[in-house]
Amino acid sequence: MAENPGGQNLGPLRRLARTHKRDNALLAKLGYKSEFKRAFSPIHTIGFAFSIMGVCASVSTVFFFPLMTAGHLGMTFGWIIPSLFVICVVLSLAELTSAMPTSAGLYYFSAKLAPPEYAPLLSWITGWANVTGQILLVCSIEFVTAQMITIAISAGTDGRINLGPGPTFGIILACLFSHSIICASNSRILAKISLFTGFINVGTTISTAIALIVVPGSNRTPARDAFLLMENNTEWSNNPWAFVLSFTGAMWALTGYDAAAHISEEISDASRAAPLAMITSVVGTEVLGLFLFIGASFASSNITRIVNSPFSLPMGQVYLDTFGKKGMLAVWSLCIIVQWVNGITQGVDASRVTFAIARDNGLPGSRWWKQVHPYTKTPVYAVWLVMCIAAVIAVLVWSNTALSSLAGATVVSLYSSYAIPILLRITYGHKTFKHGPFNLGKWSRPIGVIAILWALFVSVVLLFPLNPHIKSSNDMNYAVVIVLGVFMLSSLSWILSARKWFRGPVPNITEDEVAKATALENDRDDQMMAGAHEKGSIESSSERVSESKEQ
Repeated sequence: MAENPGGQNLGPLRRLARTHKRDNALLAKLGYKSEFKRAFSPIHTIGFAFSIMGVCASVSTVFFFPLMTAGHLGMTFGWIIPSLFVICVVLSLAELTSAMPTSAGLYYFSAKLAPPEYAPLLSWITGWANVTGQILLVCSIEFVTAQMITIAISAGTDGRINLGPGPTFGIILACLFSHSIICASNSRILAKISLFTGFINVGTTISTAIALIVVPGSNRTPARDAFLLMENNTEWSNNPWAFVLSFTGAMWALTGYDAAAHISEEISDASRAAPLAMITSVVGTEVLGLFLFIGASFASSNITRIVNSPFSLPMGQVYLDTFGKKGMLAVWSLCIIVQWVNGITQGVDASRVTFAIARDNGLPGSRWWKQVHPYTKTPVYAVWLVMCIAAVIAVLVWSNTALSSLAGATVVSLYSSYAIPILLRITYGHKTFKHGPFNLGKWSRPIGVIAILWALFVSVVLLFPLNPHIKSSNDMNYAVVIVLGVFMLSSLSWILSARKWFRGPVPNITEDEVAKATALENDRDDQMMAGAHEKGSIESSSERVSESKEQ
């Protein structure tokens, strides 16, 4: 032992090396060579997936939607109902990710599950929808981060300083610049950041929820009203429809969980860790989010005052009324930190999708966006492309409906890209699909049907404005414009050019390299079987010797 002081670590290191060989062999079979460092362990992957939804920051952001549309009922059941359906979506995607863990993710699933003659087209549509949603989510996260910072400045100065759209846009650009540097960093750094922030996220959410219930004392909203009171503060006259619109908040918060699929080439034991992270992060976000919404509902005894708050995010007013100026700034600062890290994780997610599509030559300038930096082992150019496009979209900051427009367009784009591969999985691809370690078995089809119907439903609902009486361009929900604009652009690109050359996922690994990677994995399996057989033989011999002695 003295000659090998590090010997005690040899076992875990060997196991990790074998796991990475298995991951790389599976990736080779999917058609790609390993270009990233597998720096995300299963626990880091869960932290990453959890950070991308940032519970305390996300709920503080989307509180505006249930508050305006349905009041207390929207804060509780407006979160619970969408959460149940989102579980069906994430289960279906987790099954696909377990079988095909590659950064290409959704559009790769579509290509492999579609009829061969339609595979390129369906892959093209899925890829464009997904990358659009990912970049829009980056922009909306940065927009919210900027809003949180301006609210903190306003609260800290007792309303003397209120920054307008221009300074807010400047803050967005500063956030995008900082994230462009960090997102291009080594995967190991990104993994540690997301895991550390996960603890802050959970701790802040739980402590804030408890405080919102306890601190108001006798001024709390009565329990029955906190869960069931409907207050429609929109101009929609139909209360059930207004309640349905309250789903917008939950749907924006519960997006981006496919991030674990898009970083799967950086995950150790990806076929197991990625689906586990997706499911764990969604269920955890739903439970903690509901807890925080219940606390906010109890603390919101005066809905009218909160609706008329000068803050662009009304949750800031709830915190100020409940905790006072110092307490509000303390909680709000933690939310800003979580939201800023949320921008990092989403930037990584969007850049990996962009890289993967460019790797298959699916974007203009693909030869740049598919390059992996030799030192950081990350797609640096893809990161900068995502941040630049997000900066252009951020001009929506001058619209009064910027948040609802970005939220609507993000959800419609992402859930469209979720629905296509799930539909193909339960139809044409049902018989040919080879599941991974995680699979739904006989429940795959019924869960998939529910997931598809839900995706279609929310894709229609979120295109509607919160105010039906549009008086100017500032009141318009630009989600329709964004979604239709991207659809027209991708359709024209396909008709005029892409249909002639785009064939979906293109292998970037030779048959010899695939054979080599597979051989390494097969050798490992043979060694394990031989070891097990030898162990079984020894045990059998021992049993025979024992029997002889007894006789």
